[in-house]
Amino acid sequence: MAVQAKRDASGVAADGASPGLDRKVRLAGRTAAAAAREVLDSSTGESSEPLFGITELCQTFGISARAIRFYEDKGLLQPRRVNGARVYTQRDRVRLRLILRAKAIGSTLAEIKQYLDLYGAHGEGRARQLQFTLERTNAAIAELEQKRAHIDATLAELRLINNDVRQQLAARDK
Repeated sequence: MAVQAKRDASGVAADGASPGLDRKVRLAGRTAAAAAREVLDSSTGESSEPLFGITELCQTFGISARAIRFYEDKGLLQPRRVNGARVYTQRDRVRLRLILRAKAIGSTLAEIKQYLDLYGAHGEGRARQLQFTLERTNAAIAELEQKRAHIDATLAELRLINNDVRQQLAARDK
């Protein structure tokens, strides 16, 4: 049975224990994001945007916590810290989705950072971001089309060589 300690007006128990200790015990076993949400809600008195823990992001995007911390070190993500735990906002989640998408099409981390930085704090750079994307995708398409043309030419040459060799072998077998 739990013992309820008497507290004075400041919230400190008669035995000197802080109210934060009780809170920490209650929060044990919850996800970092849920605990952070409760702490933030209690301090502001209102609920704000959803928060996510690093484990949630790892599971959602199929990446490791190490990868997320790497993106933090590179300045691509800036999670909040609540009681020492990383908590991510919806903005961080969208940024992570963009990072992974940009990586999948071959963008460098420097390009990704430049793209994310163009957005600004409140979306004021969205038009510049779209222009950057247009230029980047046009360049990537041109590069890939050039590579495809080179591959097609190489395949044609290899097919000619292959056909010549087959004919020479067939002529020897006669």
